Amino acid sequence: MSSSDRQDPRPQAADLADPLYYLQNMETVVNWVRQNHSDLLTPEENHRLAGFVELSVSARALLTRMVMRTGELFRVDKLNYPELPDKESVALAELTASDWVVAADHLRIDDLFRLFTLAELRPAFACILSDLGHPRSLPKARMKALLSDHLGDTVRLADWLPAHGDTVVSLAHMPLFDRIRLMFFGNLRQSWPDFVLVELGYQQYEEVTFTPESRAFQHRHEVDCYLEMHQCREQLDEGVPVADLWPQVPGPTDNTWLASRRDRLLLELGRQAERQGERELALAALAESTHREARLKQLRLLERMKRFDEAWAIARDWHATELSDAEHQGLARILKRVAGKVGEPAPELPADPAPEEFLVTLPQSGVPVEVAVQQHFWQDDQPVFYVENTLINGLFGLLCWDVIFAPVPGAFFHPFHVGPADLTREDFVPRRRELLEQCFLHLENGDYSEVILANYRRKRGLANPFVNWLVVDENLLELALVCIPPDHLEVLFRRLLHNLKEHRSGFPDLIRFLPDDPDPTRRYEMIEVKGPGDRLQDHQRRWLAFFQRQGIAARVCYVRWQEDVT
Repeated sequence: MSSSDRQDPRPQAADLADPLYYLQNMETVVNWVRQNHSDLLTPEENHRLAGFVELSVSARALLTRMVMRTGELFRVDKLNYPELPDKESVALAELTASDWVVAADHLRIDDLFRLFTLAELRPAFACILSDLGHPRSLPKARMKALLSDHLGDTVRLADWLPAHGDTVVSLAHMPLFDRIRLMFFGNLRQSWPDFVLVELGYQQYEEVTFTPESRAFQHRHEVDCYLEMHQCREQLDEGVPVADLWPQVPGPTDNTWLASRRDRLLLELGRQAERQGERELALAALAESTHREARLKQLRLLERMKRFDEAWAIARDWHATELSDAEHQGLARILKRVAGKVGEPAPELPADPAPEEFLVTLPQSGVPVEVAVQQHFWQDDQPVFYVENTLINGLFGLLCWDVIFAPVPGAFFHPFHVGPADLTREDFVPRRRELLEQCFLHLENGDYSEVILANYRRKRGLANPFVNWLVVDENLLELALVCIPPDHLEVLFRRLLHNLKEHRSGFPDLIRFLPDDPDPTRRYEMIEVKGPGDRLQDHQRRWLAFFQRQGIAARVCYVRWQEDVT
């Protein structure tokens, strides 16, 4: 049974045992868009999608296979899908008759050489190569270059490969498939093969209530805006100069989700413009972007251009605002360098406290260094776990589960989200602040353990961007909830929320529990492990400094191997 025949209105992942599972997943996308986004499509596009559903199973499956493949041109004799109920020729005839594919009688030289083998091309062009004074045994790339210069960009297939004159077809409506993929996912990063072959059956997903407001786009012009930005990024990746792309960049938008994507595009345009020697253009792009990284890059560029007064004015004013740790660190370094250039005293910035360190000497046992230290310190009454970034993130994800999956507008666009689309955007917290504060009340009221454990048992196995089910088990959770005070959890969670993209990593490798310690604030400690030659990274130093300021026990364990000791 195809997904279009199911009675359940909520899309389901296809059964991977079904040889046509990829068709079921494609139908999921088509039906979801028809049900939830039809107002963003033209009448012609809606009619075309309705026609897709009416095709035979074989025609729908073959069309899906073609959409999934790279490019829009296909050799008929290379279409081989034995799982189709009907022959490929029958399905293709139906697709041709309904204008889903069209004959491609003219091909660009690049496409000709991509679709046909050297053995097929050499006889066809032997005479012209001879007339040009070249042997027919030229390699493919050299032959293509010569023919491009002589024949132009496009050739008529029947003139050169008459036996194949009617064997190449082209997809007629690929832009429509790209548009519905964008409306379903809210991005074009996830390709058709990734989604149709893998994504839907990969995980179990939390059920989120969908409303018209939760869609990625509310208006068709917003879809167009995204596609324009995507085209700019593709051209940038292909090496088109930023100066040529700059006029194509869409203007500011009121859609906060689109605005964040525009900020990332401007950041990348600024980076590439500087590399291309277009420094003024780079400054303009970086100044217009509100991406977290843009301001520091703008300041560093002004510094390299020796425009110290401008850099100082921006850095001095920016320093007074609330910054993430990475921004604070980068800005402090710039202020220190630029202050002397403008004859100003550098601001007094508080120094981070040095982390507590110790050294252990261990025999090499063939296990990772973190595991060796875990085994070294393990005691039955003081267990040690290798958790790195999983435990604190997991506790947060379980406490705030309902907030993470709240149907906030623009957060969930389809039923297969691991987490909200705006998770790392600057407005993630402001749009959920009241809900988050209600979660923190559980820490204050003392019932947070019950909430976390209840969510663990109720939601176990469902995808959550903060919870790694392979590491976080009930035993670990119960120990953590006994040993980590709620006020520690609150300050850790609030720091996470200050910059979710940056602060979800950098936690120490190990956590050691001391449940019998009389001091409730000393019933656990975090241990960052560094093997021989390894050193702390910046984001790890920032977490360690935070622990020091908050009175949270954390140390750095440096390891040397016994055979290295002389």
